[in-house]
Amino acid sequence: MLNKSFSLHVSKLIKSYNKTIRVDSDKSISIRSLLIGAISHNISEVKNVLESDDIFSCIDCLKKLGVKIDKVKAKHYRVYGKGLGSLYAKKNTILNCGNSGTTARLLIGLLSTNPDIYVKIRGDHSLNKRNMSKLIDLMGEFGVTFLPKNKINFPLTLISSEIPIGIKYKARVSAQLKSAVMLAALNANGVTNVIEEKQSRNHTENMLLQSPKVLTIKKNNKNQNHIKVFGKSYLDPLNINVGGDPSSAAFFTAMTLLTPNAQLKIKHVGLNQRRVGFYNLLKKHNAKIKFINIKKINHEVVGDIEVRSSKLKAINASSDYYVSATDEYPILFVIAALTKGTSTFKGIEDLANKESNRIEEMKKIFNQVGVRCQSTKKQMKIFGATKIKKMDATIKVPNLGDHRICMSSVILSLVTGIKTEIKNFETVRTSSPSFLEIIKSLGGSFEIKKTL
Repeated sequence: MLNKSFSLHVSKLIKSYNKTIRVDSDKSISIRSLLIGAISHNISEVKNVLESDDIFSCIDCLKKLGVKIDKVKAKHYRVYGKGLGSLYAKKNTILNCGNSGTTARLLIGLLSTNPDIYVKIRGDHSLNKRNMSKLIDLMGEFGVTFLPKNKINFPLTLISSEIPIGIKYKARVSAQLKSAVMLAALNANGVTNVIEEKQSRNHTENMLLQSPKVLTIKKNNKNQNHIKVFGKSYLDPLNINVGGDPSSAAFFTAMTLLTPNAQLKIKHVGLNQRRVGFYNLLKKHNAKIKFINIKKINHEVVGDIEVRSSKLKAINASSDYYVSATDEYPILFVIAALTKGTSTFKGIEDLANKESNRIEEMKKIFNQVGVRCQSTKKQMKIFGATKIKKMDATIKVPNLGDHRICMSSVILSLVTGIKTEIKNFETVRTSSPSFLEIIKSLGGSFEIKKTL
């Protein structure tokens, strides 16, 4: 199916299962390993890399910037680091980030303080619609110029700073903005100070901590993390073994919780404390989820997840959960729709600026099958029931370019048996190319319709 568009039709209820699986590798860590490896010294080895469209977009961009990247074997890549400030491309070179917001934001961070960069950055139709104003403003503090002026979405031309100087930044919910600042800081003069007002994903920090004297993390008098990045520091090569993606595992966890008499073990999953909000939230609402065989590799926690079907309580998710469960909200909404009672999700305003407006798009799906929900910019209420009202309806998901909406729709269909038609399902390859293969291994059935 590579490079082919297709729709997915699902209509059959999945039966109970007792299986062990592995999910696709972590996308966040895979992309960061390649980017940081590119500006480190000597050769970085990255194993168990996610081989998805987003990662291929990242590799393609780095190669256009003069970075040599060899594929040793399946999922094993060798990155020949050029050192800080050594990326180069001819003027007006086009860097296409595809659907990958992570690649776009973090690459812009790297390029912003790299000398003599004058490139055009773009993405696919979905990424090109996303608001980049916060990133533009932040990189402007380092002295970067974006053209056309006042434009807030891709395509954009980036002209790097001539004399970048470290900045002060108060980080909130976006790990990508925080990472972009830290990556820009690596080649800026002086120290960049980042105060974490809210703790978001820390994969970038964990990788940079593998090089001495690059950054420090200490608590300030408000018990917030104060990250100092020391510009022009030597970056050691990386040796990374990427764990499974907890966001990809969330879909199979949800399906198991909602399928009677189902059991599942998901092996070698990343269990970084800042990535498991989905699991912690559900455990508080009667979900039978266990983390076992836990160990730490390269500052990252990995382990196995055991899940059993559960009778859940209505979910009450305060805004505190948003940062550690950002990508899992569409599938959390599905769980809420099929759980008796009123579920409430607060502090979710940033869902409007994902690959699609995930609040509105999930509401449209629920409206098609009679699930009542109410939303404001910051909050969603879902009035759940154990059975769908309109079982004779057909859910139709248009081409949104949003992999997580696509996967959430499949799970909704499999656990209810309601007919679902999803256009342009190939977008799931951006994060979870093995998704359908795993669904099939668990007994799920579907029909692929090629787009002519």
